[in-house]
Amino acid sequence: MIKKVKNKKLIPDKVEKSKVKSEIKIADDLAVDKKAAKTESNLQTSSPKKKSIKEPQTMAELLSMVGDVKIGAKRGDTVEGKVVSVSSREILVDIGKKSFGIVAEWELEQVKEYASSLKPGINIVAQVMNPENDMGYVVLSLRRANFERRWLELDKAKEEGLDLNVSILEVAKGGLLVDWQGLRGFVPYTQLESSFASNPLSLLGKRIDVKVLEVDKSLNRLVVSQKASSLGVTPSVQKEKLDKIKPNDVLKGIVSGVASFGVFVDMDGLEGLVHISEIAWEKVENPASIFKVGDKVDVMVLDVNKEEGKLNLSVKRLTPDPWKNILDRYPIDSTLSGEVVRQAPYGYFIRLEPGIEGLLHISKVTTGDEPKVGENINCMIENIDTVKRKISLTLVPKEKPVGYR
Repeated sequence: MIKKVKNKKLIPDKVEKSKVKSEIKIADDLAVDKKAAKTESNLQTSSPKKKSIKEPQTMAELLSMVGDVKIGAKRGDTVEGKVVSVSSREILVDIGKKSFGIVAEWELEQVKEYASSLKPGINIVAQVMNPENDMGYVVLSLRRANFERRWLELDKAKEEGLDLNVSILEVAKGGLLVDWQGLRGFVPYTQLESSFASNPLSLLGKRIDVKVLEVDKSLNRLVVSQKASSLGVTPSVQKEKLDKIKPNDVLKGIVSGVASFGVFVDMDGLEGLVHISEIAWEKVENPASIFKVGDKVDVMVLDVNKEEGKLNLSVKRLTPDPWKNILDRYPIDSTLSGEVVRQAPYGYFIRLEPGIEGLLHISKVTTGDEPKVGENINCMIENIDTVKRKISLTLVPKEKPVGYR
């Protein structure tokens, strides 16, 4: 019985102790939670507010936030690189960021002259044709990227008077076709030294130095001068010389070229044109019958074209104008003698004096009495037009008609 009573008393005690421990644990948990909440509250109160980060609006802003990011080349991109090696089959180029590009053999054939000038260490510009081939290289094109570069170099060469080395391809009408880094150019015969101008075929297949006279990318036009290169004339020097020349100046020069339309004259590195109509007061059929390359000649300046660096010249203006006071020398109805110098479908031209010709219309000539070229005939002044510089002639009648004024 005592044992049972003892057990009854022990059970309630155990329950009470268990309950107390549970309450103590709950109180401890509540204290910890309260302390944690207080700590978090203190941190929120004491910590400064974080600054809001502005979202990037452009690629440049994005790159500035994330730092240097390596982005692979894309088809059509223009890249700069340094030549690593050159062979007949390919050119290896270091384009940076541990990337290498190659210019393949088929591309080299199209830019053969430019490619032959490339050596290791030279910086070049190329266009991406394929971001990565089977070997892991970027495939590059020199032709497309360097099309713009070549025209820019030509503009610079013209502006600074730099020499270009070109190869002679073939003879064309009025000059020679040349090649410069894959671009076609033209050298007029008048822009060749006299030794070359007399035998242009000797230049075929050879290389010569030239200076740029005209360059127009939109027209694909390139005109160069071998003569300017040999004389060492640059645009700046040319401009200085042109600034000193004025219309009506009389200059001494040397005939540098003869064409069907006139004569080119070199005056200390400047070249001008004497048009066929300015060679003499009388009509000139063929300038080559009067001048040849190397002849010394005095000319008068008619016009100075500073933009194109050209001079318009005259030889005939150095002599008196034969049409001055023409009516005093050749009154209407006056009789005179002249030489038949040429025949036309509408009549005969009679030279009265150097620079003065009159027309004997075919209607004034009797069939069977036609004059011959070189023959001297007697004629009369029928009319003179001083504005158009024309003289109408008629044959001297054997008998003066009745009523003839």
